[in-house]
Amino acid sequence: MASVRLTLRTDRLGHKIGDDFTGLSYESAQLGNPHFFSGDSTDLAGFIKRLGTSGVLRIGGNTSEYCYWTPNPAKPANIQNNIDSMRTGDRANPIAFGLSVGPDTGHKAPAPVNITPLAIRHLREFLDACGWRLIYGLNMGTGMAEDAADEAACVMDVAGSKLIAFQLCNEPDLFYRNGIRPADYDFRQFAGEWQRFYQTIRVRVPNAPFAGPDTAYNNEWLVPFAKQFKREAVFLSQHYYAEGPPTDPSMTIERLLGPNPKLQAEFEGMKETMHESGLPFRLAETNSCYQGGKPDVSDTFASALWSANLMFQLASEGGMGINFHGGGYGWYTPIAGTREDGFLARPIYYGMLLFAQAGTGQLLESKLEPWERAPLLTAYGLRGNTGAIKVAAFNKHLDRGVRLTIDAGQRAQRVSSVRLHAPRVDDTTDTTFGGATVGAGGAWSAMREETLSVENGAAVIELSAASAALITFER
Repeated sequence: MASVRLTLRTDRLGHKIGDDFTGLSYESAQLGNPHFFSGDSTDLAGFIKRLGTSGVLRIGGNTSEYCYWTPNPAKPANIQNNIDSMRTGDRANPIAFGLSVGPDTGHKAPAPVNITPLAIRHLREFLDACGWRLIYGLNMGTGMAEDAADEAACVMDVAGSKLIAFQLCNEPDLFYRNGIRPADYDFRQFAGEWQRFYQTIRVRVPNAPFAGPDTAYNNEWLVPFAKQFKREAVFLSQHYYAEGPPTDPSMTIERLLGPNPKLQAEFEGMKETMHESGLPFRLAETNSCYQGGKPDVSDTFASALWSANLMFQLASEGGMGINFHGGGYGWYTPIAGTREDGFLARPIYYGMLLFAQAGTGQLLESKLEPWERAPLLTAYGLRGNTGAIKVAAFNKHLDRGVRLTIDAGQRAQRVSSVRLHAPRVDDTTDTTFGGATVGAGGAWSAMREETLSVENGAAVIELSAASAALITFER
């Protein structure tokens, strides 16, 4: 077992974690069923509230470019004739009552969906039930600016203060791949379209807030967007997927839990744009493996370790928040199920739960040494709003345990921990946090809390391979 020491500097403060840091993301097509998000969706609302009482729900995804505002449900929305993949007969809304929409795989153009005012009214009821706020995606890909303005006016009127921002499109840097735009589509063309939609909507809704560019992963678009639209946007947004495609055999648990140069590059772009524009940055859509996830990877306990660690990584780099994409029975969805059959927490949800239990507050400078003994061990210190210090520690090694000594930089009357655990890293059903599972409606309470031994003023905890713990230092 490797021995490593974590030293926290309580006199050196890092970035703050706000109460709206946590978020979830669903496909816009889910609004085609106007009853999915509603005031009586108490089971789903319970799962969401367990992750925080002030989070952010993002509506968007690939299907946002195929959703059409329909003020009068008796008259299906106009769908542009130049979308070859759509047939006239597809114009009827395909989303049946009660249906849950999973993440779009991106293999083909989704069926078109009509969004009505009823869906927006019910969405507001749902947000009120959760206490969460909203990022709302509009259709710039195949829609018209005038329709987007009408839709934005309704959302703004109904959602009110719940609305954080509109996003005008989803992954526009990939429009050339799915036939929405020609192969030579570039940032200059995108910026012109974005400006036109923005101006049209602002004429109708003068105080409408916007964010963008909501690119897939493209600092070459993020940086110029921040420079050109820093006065029009309230925050910057981009996506990140750790792996993909799922058909690639090299997309494994080991790769998911290892360091990712792509993520570090994204962080560098984030910090550059934040510095130059003064705008905050949100990871508006993320998960383990794009195209809906990979079975036996995205739905395993490894995703719990990955999700919680990513949240702390982003917060440490100065990000304002994160939205994990999901819905239906997608392999990577945090909350799986339907209104009829009920919902359940997938392993990734438990990682988000650990982050929620750490709470809001200010990160502390920390140092692991000697780090080379356990290079896949990460740990984050946080001074909570109550003054208690919490440490989230993640042992992502699959082949070794770690004995972690924690010097919290202050005396503590009591040091306790709750563990994030599963029998195996590839387990899909037996994840626990604090020895307990998450029940119906997000019901959860830690059943097992350990008191840690203290040696020379520092707490000691042993982390088995592929496990994590949340440690609390109480004065």
